[in-house]
Amino acid sequence: MSAASAWEISIKRALGKLDAPEDLSGALAASDLEPLPITVDHAQLAGALTRHHDDPFDRMLVAQATIEYLAIVTGDARIGAYDVPMISA
Repeated sequence: MSAASAWEISIKRALGKLDAPEDLSGALAASDLEPLPITVDHAQLAGALTRHHDDPFDRMLVAQATIEYLAIVTGDARIGAYDVPMISA
């Protein structure tokens, strides 16, 4: 799970827009998911991506998926404008 996803989940939880565990690190450790930190290379690519999508969190996920050869789990069809594998949520 990307650090960007944890960041976005934390923001939405604090705003009352999402019911999510307070202890995301603990929930992640209890799952089969592995944490994916944001690197400088991820940040540079996210900043350079074509603006098919205005959400900076989603552009970061695209950059991470590109660099790390991962698929993005999403229900957002706009991610399809980028050349990354997607798994529909």
